[in-house]
Amino acid sequence: MLQTPSGGAGQGAAATDSGLMSIGSVLNMLRDEFPEVTISKIRFLESEGLVEPQRTPSGYRKFNADDVERLGHVLRMQRDHYLPLKVIREHLDAMERGEVAPPPAVGRQRDGEGPSEIADAPTAARIGRGQLMAAAEIGEQELQEWESYGLITPLPDGAYDAEAATVASLIAELGRFGIEPRHLRVMKAAAEREAGLVDQVVAPLRRHRNPQTRAHAEARTKELAGLTVKLHAALVQTALGVRLP
Repeated sequence: MLQTPSGGAGQGAAATDSGLMSIGSVLNMLRDEFPEVTISKIRFLESEGLVEPQRTPSGYRKFNADDVERLGHVLRMQRDHYLPLKVIREHLDAMERGEVAPPPAVGRQRDGEGPSEIADAPTAARIGRGQLMAAAEIGEQELQEWESYGLITPLPDGAYDAEAATVASLIAELGRFGIEPRHLRVMKAAAEREAGLVDQVVAPLRRHRNPQTRAHAEARTKELAGLTVKLHAALVQTALGVRLP
């Protein structure tokens, strides 16, 4: 359950007296559980009808606690169940009508298993090709093109790392603005250089004889990854001369 602030005056500029929040405030709340979420992602979910924030006379979005809770449900079902947005929207609409039903199952399926035997682990490490396309709402031709540019790479057994679903969704979203996969190779190269820098820092920890020190390497990697992502975002905003709300 997401924590939502009350709408008192003590919330300052982040919320109004009526409890409404700016998109920036909503982003900060969601990032506690979903570090990869962006303002552009929230706007995209709005454009897909997953959430309908109020608008001020000047056009600014204002979200209430129910909007934040709904966004949390959407992001959670994408992350844990790899569901396409259409299925998520139908499920949430059913919940609003008072229909109680478990989330639809679009999960991992091992060889020889039927739909009723799909594993229900909430954070699967791998997804299949069909599940990836369903999560990003793309077809086989688009996925093949993205793979040809190295933007998405299958694992040796043909499956995909779960993070590939997030990458695919973002590539699809950028495509709606006319940014083609070939344009994104420079971003892929930059990401690999940043990852290499982080790896240089944590490599001595991974090789350490002490098991606790080696375990600490993963936490340090996540911490450094978060910092590099924030720095990258800040540098892009500075270069463009914009400030995200």
